[in-house]
Amino acid sequence: MSNLSLRLKIVQAGEPVLRQRARPLSAEEILSKEIQDLIEHMRETLRDAPGVGLAAPQVGLPLQLAVIEDRQEYQNGKLSEEELAVRERVPIPFHVIVNPEIVEYSQDTATFYEGCLSVTGFLAKVERARSVRVTCLDHRGQLRTIEARGWYARILQHEIDHLHGRLYLDRMDSRSFSTFENYDRYRDDRVVAPEAP
Repeated sequence: MSNLSLRLKIVQAGEPVLRQRARPLSAEEILSKEIQDLIEHMRETLRDAPGVGLAAPQVGLPLQLAVIEDRQEYQNGKLSEEELAVRERVPIPFHVIVNPEIVEYSQDTATFYEGCLSVTGFLAKVERARSVRVTCLDHRGQLRTIEARGWYARILQHEIDHLHGRLYLDRMDSRSFSTFENYDRYRDDRVVAPEAP
């Protein structure tokens, strides 16, 4: 099967599925051919976009499932070493989260620009917890606990928001909302000092 046939359409803001709470999946459903195929299609769609996270509602399916991967090549050349360090951004291997729940948020937060594959062409500053603990099922229906910090914690919060019918637009500093073009021209976060804990 060619990669072209694995790519799914990413729906955009305004589609009702992005604003409804997704339904949980049972372990049996996760192991079904339908969901295993969906995971592979979502992986290819995420890589083709490219993006670091993709939730099932973003491909039109109200299911509590998301795929995450932050590849090294996404970081090379786009941000300086200093910017990567401030964002606590490191490569994250591909994995699946199903029925995720954030069970602990850190008190310390960080504010950075975020974009979204379902809000194409725009981004804005969003304040999020710097670290989280998440419980979920994996691609085999096994219970998993994830301790995440920095950019990985941000990705998890962003994707879990999708599963609850929320977009980063609901959390953004609206005065920072920008097109990618204007962000590149005027961005004010090139050198950001880490916030005190």
